[in-house]
Amino acid sequence: MAPTAISKKRKFVADGVFYAELNEFLQRELAEDGYAGVEVRVTPARTEIIIRATSTMSIVGVKGRRINELTSLIQKRFGFKDGEVELYAERVMERGLCAIAQAESLKYKLLEGLAVRRAAYGVMRQIMGHGAKGCEVVISGKLRAARAKSMKFTDGFMLHSGQPTKDHIDQAVRHVLLRQGVLGIKVKIMLDTDPTGKIGPKSALPDVVIISDPKDSDDVPEQPHSVNFFNDKVVPAAAPIEEDN
Repeated sequence: MAPTAISKKRKFVADGVFYAELNEFLQRELAEDGYAGVEVRVTPARTEIIIRATSTMSIVGVKGRRINELTSLIQKRFGFKDGEVELYAERVMERGLCAIAQAESLKYKLLEGLAVRRAAYGVMRQIMGHGAKGCEVVISGKLRAARAKSMKFTDGFMLHSGQPTKDHIDQAVRHVLLRQGVLGIKVKIMLDTDPTGKIGPKSALPDVVIISDPKDSDDVPEQPHSVNFFNDKVVPAAAPIEEDN
């Protein structure tokens, strides 16, 4: 049976729904294992799902048992055949520079009953200690009194508009279900430029100015002259015009 044709618009919508549902499922299943995002790669042979986490050993499990269970669940839910989908676990290079991992860490600190300020400052200290340019933590909800309010904690340098916010800022949102109500957590981390692209974007900020080293003085001619690049002949400059007194 030939595959049914699908428009590009419907394909983009279907891919977006698949990614959103997969991310929600993995977020619930692997929250305690330092889940930090997922990447889906579609090849002609199979679909590869790369799970990024801080603890890859707990995701793989003993002899690959847990990752095989996750593969089976995803196959049944989305209708993949045997061998069409493959799961991989990738370790996060710097946990302190991952907004999802830090939001999950803050979430479990609040669930354990730690004070809001102490939990937020602990997360910010860890983020800035790993080399981030800036961070922002916002916690909103019923923090102490019956009336809800919002608390914002900032440190370092942070941008809020323009293309650099898409390239240099990693952010995550989580919800904490406490006895007095639901708290909202938002963590934003501004990453520094990394030429290798491992712990930050390769592109520099648009306002960064690079000053080059001055050239050697031997290249500076003693007399001014012009060069004709077509004939490779040096043409002497015109003599200055003397003004009449």
